[in-house]
Amino acid sequence: MKESNVVDVDIETTTTGLDIPLLNNFVDGAVDYKNRQAIRSISGFWRSAIFIISVEVAERFAYFGVSSNLITYLTGPLGQSTATAAENVNVWLGTASLLPLVGGFIADGFLGRFRTIIMASLLYILALGMLALTTLIPSKCETLGGATSCSPHFQVIMFFMSLYLVAFAQGCHKPCVLAFGADQFDASDPHECTAKSSFFNWWYFGMCIGPMVGIFVLSYIQEYLSWGLGFGIPCAVMGLALVIFLLGTMTYRFPKKTEDKSAFVRIGQVFVEAARNWRTTQSTVSLEEQACETFTRQGSQQFRFLNKALLSPDGSNESGPVCSIDEVEEAKSVLRLIPIWASCLAYSTVSSQQTTLFTKQGATMDRSIGPNFEIPAATLQSFIGLSIVILIPIYDTILVPLMRSVTKKPFGITMLQRIGTGIFISIVLMVVSALVESKRLKTATEYGLIDDPGAVIPMKIWWLLPQYVLVGAADVFAIVGMQEFFYDQVPSELRSIGLALYLSVSGVGNFLSSFLISTVVKITARDGEDGWISDNMNQGHVDYFYYLLAGISAVAFVIYLYAANSYVYNQRRACDVAK
Repeated sequence: MKESNVVDVDIETTTTGLDIPLLNNFVDGAVDYKNRQAIRSISGFWRSAIFIISVEVAERFAYFGVSSNLITYLTGPLGQSTATAAENVNVWLGTASLLPLVGGFIADGFLGRFRTIIMASLLYILALGMLALTTLIPSKCETLGGATSCSPHFQVIMFFMSLYLVAFAQGCHKPCVLAFGADQFDASDPHECTAKSSFFNWWYFGMCIGPMVGIFVLSYIQEYLSWGLGFGIPCAVMGLALVIFLLGTMTYRFPKKTEDKSAFVRIGQVFVEAARNWRTTQSTVSLEEQACETFTRQGSQQFRFLNKALLSPDGSNESGPVCSIDEVEEAKSVLRLIPIWASCLAYSTVSSQQTTLFTKQGATMDRSIGPNFEIPAATLQSFIGLSIVILIPIYDTILVPLMRSVTKKPFGITMLQRIGTGIFISIVLMVVSALVESKRLKTATEYGLIDDPGAVIPMKIWWLLPQYVLVGAADVFAIVGMQEFFYDQVPSELRSIGLALYLSVSGVGNFLSSFLISTVVKITARDGEDGWISDNMNQGHVDYFYYLLAGISAVAFVIYLYAANSYVYNQRRACDVAK
């Protein structure tokens, strides 16, 4: 046996105690920071994931430190109305959630995930620094007839420029960090594949630690100490996050570059060739049969119009097709995601209320703790993170093993079943929110406070706690499920794009929420009367709006059940037995 020749050594084992052949200690398709083949025992896995999860904790602290109390800054120092501020917040949140599509494209098509994360972090630090500086610029507001109005000026322009720069930076950062973290687990190894599913749970656990601390601490600093300090602390935290990320460089696994056509080109070519051959009269049945016999693919019967990409330009299959069967199946796998994506939009529309109308509800209620302390209304958003922090370990260590024993599936329930459970919880969430709001309005009426927009309703803010806890419970199922689903069900080269697609669900949902609020205001606020959503929350009927969202979510849930039932999973993972 040659001691120095790895190829000839097929019976030696590693020193990891796992009795794995030495050849299996190398990770196929991955290299280390020096572009050498990655070694399983010293790279990737949890040793790398810890660094990346820590970075996400810091990034979410910074992001939610800005977004959670944004409506208070807009209606306070910037003097915007409640409806205008809610629309601006929703548009910004929507844009921030759509920009990951741009970030994912930059990472998967050009820079790679690692370089994109570094670029985005530097941009993030710059944007947060600018945001803090804009709060030091004097504002120019006028009070006429008891109403405060602020005209557009340098401070407002610079504030929104900085705010949207933050959105772009996180749009490049978030999908790449999550995809890069999941890349540290080898899907071809059963042990690492199972750990990857747990990674998504603990990733979201870390994601919620950051917002929970950020919302609780920064909302207090912003309202009672200084908005400049409240925006400046996230800037410093992002600087620390970049340092932590770079410290883990020597442990990371990087996807190995290939000489093949990029996934963008392959998938795009399938659609182009299918469109070019759409008038071809020759039947493609024989081609489908060949695909099924050769590759035994379950999904070959779906989206059969793409099978025309298998024909050669002259309309036959004798001279050789431009696209291969693998490439057609790859295109189909991307197309199958669209119905699932669309049916999840109502869920994100419901979730967007937590940073807008939920906060405005809380601002009208009794927020006192003891005789001398009053919590900011946005503080209750930290209970979303707290409920997730409690529920994630319960789900991963108790519920999954319990469901595994019942369903005989490796992860207890499928990814789509997990998402569906979260959507159902969101319907319950809206009904509970509507009932609590009805109680708040009834209390305001009983005490004669409906005409006083600044009045404190003698009803403790803790009445809102159940709806915040339900938001967290829904996220444990729906959000984590979507993260894993959109990462796992796209070609490996497009995983940043896949996760950006999941993030865009939230973005479009925020735009839909903004559109719904605007439409409801126009329809319900007629003849000078206050509509459902009013600056005076006591004269509005937000409870009706919540019931409307519950109805929309129920319809979307039925559509989702149909889409999920007809979905065909891509079987790629070593730990998949019955996904």
